Amino acid sequence: MDPTLKDLREWLLREHSGTVCADRLSVIASELADLTARGLPGAVVELGCYRGAMALWIRSVLDSLGDHDREIHVYDAFQGMPAPGTEDSDHLAAGELRSSPDHVRATHAAWGRPAPAIHPGWFDETLPKELPDEIAFAYLDGDFYDSTLRGLTHCVTRLVPTGVLLVDDYADTAVNPRAWDGLPGVKRACDAYFGEPSPVTVVVGEGDLAFGRYEKPGSLG
Repeated sequence: MDPTLKDLREWLLREHSGTVCADRLSVIASELADLTARGLPGAVVELGCYRGAMALWIRSVLDSLGDHDREIHVYDAFQGMPAPGTEDSDHLAAGELRSSPDHVRATHAAWGRPAPAIHPGWFDETLPKELPDEIAFAYLDGDFYDSTLRGLTHCVTRLVPTGVLLVDDYADTAVNPRAWDGLPGVKRACDAYFGEPSPVTVVVGEGDLAFGRYEKPGSLG
């Protein structure tokens, strides 16, 4: 691993342990290396960025791969969580995880990285108008049913062929009994959007990672 990435990884795991973990960092780095190696066109988007820890990791990994010009767009209301809906648990309450665009900028500035394009606002306001037309990689971290469903609705159609969408907190305990299942609305939203059989596959990590992976069918050729 690039020495700078190694230092950054240790810092993120220490300073942002509430939103990143070793499994998340390694899986996302692997996906970015793959899309770069394949020359996949399109932007990277993150839905639910909080203080920008994962966006910083994404930027740094892309830079280490020489992919300096790929755009990164992040979307967050920066007003904390909305109220959970009927499909959600009470793990997160309205107003939790409040942040600001300045937090995202400061996180990047601490490591000398350019900040991503920041899109403040609720997903139903920003996603229809402000998502890039072509998305190579999407990271959905909406936590709740409605937020996840909106993210899927607007991102899947914009994924380029063979582009990848990762859904955080997607827990299919039948496939991966170790997966953390504290936000059940996420998988329920995926099931509602994709139907059965679901094209979402489970990503298993070393710990309690709960990740779902969707790859857009088709080929660039």
